[in-house]
Amino acid sequence: MKRFGFTMIELVFIIVILGILAAVAFPKLAPLIEDADLAKAKGDVASIRASISSARQKSLVQGSSAYPPLLDDAGASASSNESIFDGNATNPILMYPLYAKNSSGKWRKTGLRQYTFKISTTDIAFTYYPTKTTVSGVVHSAGQFDCNHTGTTQSAIYCRHIAE
Repeated sequence: MKRFGFTMIELVFIIVILGILAAVAFPKLAPLIEDADLAKAKGDVASIRASISSARQKSLVQGSSAYPPLLDDAGASASSNESIFDGNATNPILMYPLYAKNSSGKWRKTGLRQYTFKISTTDIAFTYYPTKTTVSGVVHSAGQFDCNHTGTTQSAIYCRHIAE
């Protein structure tokens, strides 16, 4: 008699082996996910900063020395999957916008000029300063898109990795 399938014992045995392999592999892969999110954030911040500079160069050619007043037209906060960093009708920032989402490796808009990037469960807050601004004794130059580098919190540590 020919067999055309697996017995229940064989299937259970394979599922147990896959479960053990997953339990061993996941802790080793988790840091790689965090590293990928950090690398994505670095790339995004570099693109945003370059786009802000490019938008200012465009306005200089047109006779204005101002930085773009806003980085998108999403209002004070963007809902999930709403495009951000896409400029507005007169001043596009990124050619291909990012989409807001409250999950690891994603951006979301939290204020008129405030954005947050999430790594695992930690939020890193970024602020755009279209004009020279002093906040708590710290001077932020015009056109700056930055986060808080000071302190020993996980957010500040991530900020230093991303923005410096």
